[in-house]
Amino acid sequence: MIQYYAKQHSGLEEIQSLQPFCWINIQPPFDHAELEHLATHLHFPLDFLTDSLDIDERSRYEREEAIKLIVVNTPVINDSGTDSEAIYITAPIGIILTDENIITITAVDNPIIHKFLEGRVKHFDSSDHKMFVLQLFEQTVFRFLECLKKLNLKRNLIEQELYNSSRNKELQELLRIEKSLVYFVNSLSSNELLKMKMKRTDLLTIRGMEAHEDLFEDIIIDNSQALEMSNVYTNILSGTMEAYASIVSNNLNSVIQRLTIITIVLMAPTLIASLFGMNVPLPGKDSPAMFYGIILISILFGILIIWILKRRKIL
Repeated sequence: MIQYYAKQHSGLEEIQSLQPFCWINIQPPFDHAELEHLATHLHFPLDFLTDSLDIDERSRYEREEAIKLIVVNTPVINDSGTDSEAIYITAPIGIILTDENIITITAVDNPIIHKFLEGRVKHFDSSDHKMFVLQLFEQTVFRFLECLKKLNLKRNLIEQELYNSSRNKELQELLRIEKSLVYFVNSLSSNELLKMKMKRTDLLTIRGMEAHEDLFEDIIIDNSQALEMSNVYTNILSGTMEAYASIVSNNLNSVIQRLTIITIVLMAPTLIASLFGMNVPLPGKDSPAMFYGIILISILFGILIIWILKRRKIL
């Protein structure tokens, strides 16, 4: 679906056809023929559109004469429907800058694009393409920070559950969070390299524009903060998983130790009872009190073994 938007007096409004300095937004569902027609009409390579639809595309930028392509990775909820997959994954947004228009394209329903469409971004003007790109970067970082806070809160709640139970469900949820954080670390690192390179080469030609430069600098700082938070949460989660694995292993060792002690304590009485149960002549076999004597000897041997184990601080 290809939509055209332009800044009007009442705000951002959808228009019916392509106009100079309008925003062209492409999101599912769309037809390949539509993409090819748009690329031909605006004179840029079709690869600029198709590359942005690859879910594994890395953050980067590319020039083709006066046309610029910027690909930035953003966090989205994983809709795979399986409990073993990450809660969040990352998907690229392709930003194509022409002489007159700006084009955004994404392969998924992206909440960052919806913020702009719903008018929830302050001072948004679709005709100011340089500021539009910077605001997209800013909202991407804000989205990462928001998702990180949600993941950390979910991790804390699961840890509280783990103190009272050892079900696999909580461990699977922690594993899903860990996978999400791995996606975030990789994408934030890639985004940071992209922004640093864009700033160094002045891809947006904002050098000397104080407001734009200050905003870009703040975005780079916030991206670094999000990356650091992702690394910290990843380390905390890894430590939690290792600690819980050690606790489970320690509990298992305690159970095995108790079972072993019970087996040792019962071994001597069992041996005595087995000896006197053999079909061979034994002393006192005709005595009516021998049954109680065997029981008494078995109990005394059990008590003796327990005393020895306590003396050696095994029990």
